[in-house]
Amino acid sequence: MMMNTRKQNILFLCTGNSCRSQMAEGWARHLHGDRLDVWSAGIETHGLNPHAVRVMQEAGVDISGHHSKLLEELTDVVFDLVITVCGHADEHCPLFPGNTKVVYHGFDDPPKLAEGLSSEDEKLEKYRKVCDDIRSFVTTL
Repeated sequence: MMMNTRKQNILFLCTGNSCRSQMAEGWARHLHGDRLDVWSAGIETHGLNPHAVRVMQEAGVDISGHHSKLLEELTDVVFDLVITVCGHADEHCPLFPGNTKVVYHGFDDPPKLAEGLSSEDEKLEKYRKVCDDIRSFVTTL
């Protein structure tokens, strides 16, 4: 009997593809790269957030080579699962063809949490918390 060895295609979708979806992609590749093909994208592009890169690096995952992508750049990929990681992306999530399952699992927005904080350490602490939350969720995939 042949086993289906095709990796599942998973997309993490958020508004700007700068922080949460990038961290989720990094964690999923790090933890499940042997069985998942993973992408992240945004409805818009806001550039890669340097604080997200830094806290992921601290956690042992390098996302510095990632770039902020529009969902339209991935039209040739058939996704098995799309996970929206923010409310805005969930509300504006396009329809995906075929049997793509779309689920919402929101995370706090680190830049919003860090707004108004003066010290770099305080800001990074907010990013670390969300990074840990995302790691916990991705572990369950």
